[in-house]
Amino acid sequence: MARARLEACWRALSLRRGPAARLLLPLAWLYGALLAARRSAYQSGRRQPTRLPVPVVVVGNVVVGGAGKTPTTIALVEHLKARGWRPGVVSRGHGRADGSPQAVHTDTDPALAGDEPLLIHRASGVPVWVGRARAHAAAALLQAHAEVNLIVCDDGLQHWALASDLRVAVFDDRGLGNGWLLPAGLLREPWPSSDAPRAPQLVLRQAPHGAPPPAALPGGLPSFQAQRSLGTHVVNAQGERMALNAFADQAVTAVAGIARPEAFFGMLRGRGLRLAATVALGDHAEASALAQAVDHATGPVLCTEKDLVKLAGTPRQDLWAVPLVLDIDPAFFAAIDERLGPPRA
Repeated sequence: MARARLEACWRALSLRRGPAARLLLPLAWLYGALLAARRSAYQSGRRQPTRLPVPVVVVGNVVVGGAGKTPTTIALVEHLKARGWRPGVVSRGHGRADGSPQAVHTDTDPALAGDEPLLIHRASGVPVWVGRARAHAAAALLQAHAEVNLIVCDDGLQHWALASDLRVAVFDDRGLGNGWLLPAGLLREPWPSSDAPRAPQLVLRQAPHGAPPPAALPGGLPSFQAQRSLGTHVVNAQGERMALNAFADQAVTAVAGIARPEAFFGMLRGRGLRLAATVALGDHAEASALAQAVDHATGPVLCTEKDLVKLAGTPRQDLWAVPLVLDIDPAFFAAIDERLGPPRA
């Protein structure tokens, strides 16, 4: 919980150009210089990205944490399947100790797969491989699944070693924050970044359902909107479902080990739920920390789907995950289809 408080304080300072953020500017300048040197290596040809025999679509963040990349990846995979593509997904797998390529299965330990890749596989059913080097993970995936004819790279905008055909940057209601690079601001790379080897080509801006559309971003890229809301049903580790409004007359505990726990808590309150307690943990919180929070909670416990994948072994029968529903502008998918063309054999 101390980590979650520290992350919340940093996120607050990264939204405005105040004194605390200015103190971090020298580190941001150093980070920017390292990015520029790396970019120069690819632009000059000293380093060459790996080109796969199938199209590669990258979905990633330019800002740090909680912008909605994972639900966007799942929605994109479902759209591609409906269009006739046979996609597979590669990801680094945040927090893995072993960086070698590994397949993700439904029962893979999240400590070995990463919570987000495991969630993507369970939600979509497509092949998912993780590895520190995405090109190696993608090659292993294609070798194991000859039917796959497109790779979706989850969180790979800053991973220039894998060549890509289409790049999507996902933003939430924070936009660019204060516009400064890490750690003085939210940005993982300068924006706009049209001169970068892997500059985004499409932008998807997300906001809570019913909120005003996010402010337009500079750069002139094709930009589309999505609204996020909580699903009408909750699900437990056994796959059982229950209506979310069944908890309307109860005091519940909300637990979240995500980048922006308060956003989840606020959405629960917005649905009329009474939160007797909230437990905010750091993003990608360890399973042991989540289990401890759940074990000490009173009353029904609600968490995110990302948290539930790490809580499969909990003995609690009143632990439920609340799915996030993403309503994406159909024009976004039309732009994807236009750039990819028809599915390849």
